Amino acid sequence: MAIRTQFLDAMSMLVSSVSIVTTDGSAGRAGATVSAMTSVSADGEAPTVLVCLHHDSSAAKPLLENGCFSINVLDEHQQDIANIFASRHPAPNGDKFDATVFHKGPSGAPRMVDALVSFDCEVKSHEQIGTHYVIIGRVAQVDTKTGTPLLYGNRSYRRVAED
Repeated sequence: MAIRTQFLDAMSMLVSSVSIVTTDGSAGRAGATVSAMTSVSADGEAPTVLVCLHHDSSAAKPLLENGCFSINVLDEHQQDIANIFASRHPAPNGDKFDATVFHKGPSGAPRMVDALVSFDCEVKSHEQIGTHYVIIGRVAQVDTKTGTPLLYGNRSYRRVAED
């Protein structure tokens, strides 16, 4: 079995939260569903987060050109929004952003009103590694709500199991 196949099978066993990454600015408005998002550090001048986007993603180049983004962590009941921003389901009225309500964050990036958590970020650095951009964002504002995150693992959406 090729190492790529072994790697993909192994990575499918990991579980992560599902987020919508959005941007807006002179390069236009764009968004994509991601599961590759994590904190980098809470220390320094501001907290930092990391997000990975495929270089062919419709959101990658606008995000880098706009220099800002919002990470919107989805609630367990927002699977439809994840599918729309992943282009698995058609967007309402042909616009992904009609799937839910967004407000402009301090950076200018659209923030989901009903996201479990929203991080408003400015691009601090980025590098293309293989097929993906690894983007580090400086967090300017965080909004949180009560709820349970939508998860992705074993190649499908998951929910947190109660004991």
